[in-house]
Formats: sequence, C-alpha cells, structure tokens
Amino acid sequence: MPFGNEDWLALTQEDPIEPDIPLSDPHHHFWDGRLQSVPYQRYLLHELMADLDSGHNVRSTVFVEARSMYRADGPAEMQPVGEVEFVQGLAAASASGTYGEARAAAAIVGHADLKLGENVAAVLEALQAASPNRFRGIRHNVTWSPDPSLENRETQGIMANETFRTGARVLARMGLSLDVMLSFPQLHELAEFARAVPEVSIILNHVGGVSRTGIYAGKDDEVIPAWRDGIRAVAECPNVTCKLGGLGMPRWGFGWPARTVPIGSEELAEAMTPWMSHCIEQFGPDRCMFESNFPPDKVSFSYNVMYNAFKRLSRSYSASERANLLHDTAVRVYRIDT
Repeated sequence: MPFGNEDWLALTQEDPIEPDIPLSDPHHHFWDGRLQSVPYQRYLLHELMADLDSGHNVRSTVFVEARSMYRADGPAEMQPVGEVEFVQGLAAASASGTYGEARAAAAIVGHADLKLGENVAAVLEALQAASPNRFRGIRHNVTWSPDPSLENRETQGIMANETFRTGARVLARMGLSLDVMLSFPQLHELAEFARAVPEVSIILNHVGGVSRTGIYAGKDDEVIPAWRDGIRAVAECPNVTCKLGGLGMPRWGFGWPARTVPIGSEELAEAMTPWMSHCIEQFGPDRCMFESNFPPDKVSFSYNVMYNAFKRLSRSYSASERANLLHDTAVRVYRIDT
C-alpha cells in the first residue's frame, strides 16, 4: 500500500469547508531525514506551507519538539538548543511573507530535561536566548508502557519524581509551559502531577495517548473506559489544556494508512467524534484545541481533509466555542501575537 504519500493523498479531493474561519495549528514538527518509519523524511518550511496552502485560513502554527537538529557537541543537556535555533530561522523566513500569509512556528516548543531539577534553568535560558520572541515552553515526553511496540521515553513513574517536579516548577517560574506526551494508562499519574504543580501550564498532547495496537489490540472494552476515566481525572485540573489530534498515527489502530483510497472528512469526523467530544465535554472548548500533528498524522489523511473533519465535528458548538477549538485556545495558551 502507498502509506500516505502525496500521490495517494491526492486520490481523495474535497473543497475546503468554511474557508474563512481563522485557524491556529498548535502542533506540528520539522525534520530532515530523522524518522525512518514514515514516508516524510523531509518536512521543513516548504513542505509545511504546501500543506497549509489547502484553502483553509491557517493564520499561525506552533512547532513542537521532534528531537531534530540537536547540536552535535557540547553538554548533552544543552544539545536540544540546536533544534530551537534551527526552527527560529524557519520561523523568521515564514514571517517575511515570502512563503505565504500563514506564520509558521509563531510559537516554538523545545525540549529540556526536567530531571535536571533546578539546573534546568540554564537550559531554559539558552532556549530563550535562541528564540527571544517565539520560545514558549518545552515538551517532555514521559511515555512509559509495558507494550514493546511503543517507544518508552521515560522511566516508569517519572511524574512522581520530586526532582522532575522541581524542574517543572522552574519552568513555571520562568513563565513557560509544559507539553506532555504519554501513554493513556499514565493519565492518572498526570492528574496527580498537575495537582502537585498547579502553577505549571500543562498541555496534554494527542487526546491522551491512546493505543489500540500491540498489547491493546482488540481490547476496546478495556482501553476506552480506562481512557475516559483518565481524561476525566486530568480535566479536573484547571492548569491542563488538551490537544485534539494525533488520531492519524497508526498506534490508534484505525488502519487508515492501508486503504486504497484515503479517508474523507465525513467518515473521519464520525470516527473522531467519540474521542474528541469526550475531551471537549470534560475540559470545555476553552481548554481544547484542534491540532494537526503533521507530518505523523499525514500517513492517514491530507491537511485539507483533516481540517474539514475538525470543522464538521465542531458544528454543534456555538460560534465562540468553535473559535476556541479552532483558533483562540491555541493563541491564548501559546501567547501568539495576532
């Protein structure tokens, strides 16, 4: 099967729905030859802008760390600064208007290791120096799972670690936010962490890290109730917002990349609704934001189809609620200058 290449995506064509609605995409990546498991080895400014040029009114985007373009030398804890230096240059090129009206990487989320505790301050200061006008916070991927098909990015129980929590408090003290990616059984751990550091603005990535493949395949009767309960627990913490996206990743088990013809927006909206509606019900539209997660989600659908699906899914909400979901929450949380 083609698995998400451009020719395959072009087999499903749709006109953009409600093309004038302002959008802010709060989650995408840049890299060049980093991932071997997806067809998008190169995803830089030209590739992103080609996707944004889909007929939708995307006004701004947020870059989220991808372990890309780290410095090749120097102290290990400082190597992620190279990624922010790299993205700051792409963002400056976008701000020139040469590549289109959308402002790519209007906010930048880098990486620093919170396990450094108080010592993370020096890394955060270097990240701020690399992007004085766009750096907004970090992502620390805390994924730990017994499923061997998932890449563990942290040790089990890391969010209860006091040094990790100290690092998070340093982040808050500097006015920066924390994006978190995890595996759905960790949602209650995230809720405990959020209660322990209420001063930290936390952004939960990808609807809470559901997996329906590997050891979770065919276990929706266990996975869905556990996930729903975890989302409820996290939503009770007022310092957490939720990103609505990531369902195009193969770990969700929908099988969309294997289709002969890519999914259309009506079917996509229908499939996404039970998951995203639960998050919106629990967090509220003012604490939720639709995200592209491109290019990882691009293995399943095009940018145009994805935003058509988001718009279809949100039609039952009021105009102000839709504005939050599609634009305003992202702009507020990431402090994007509009």
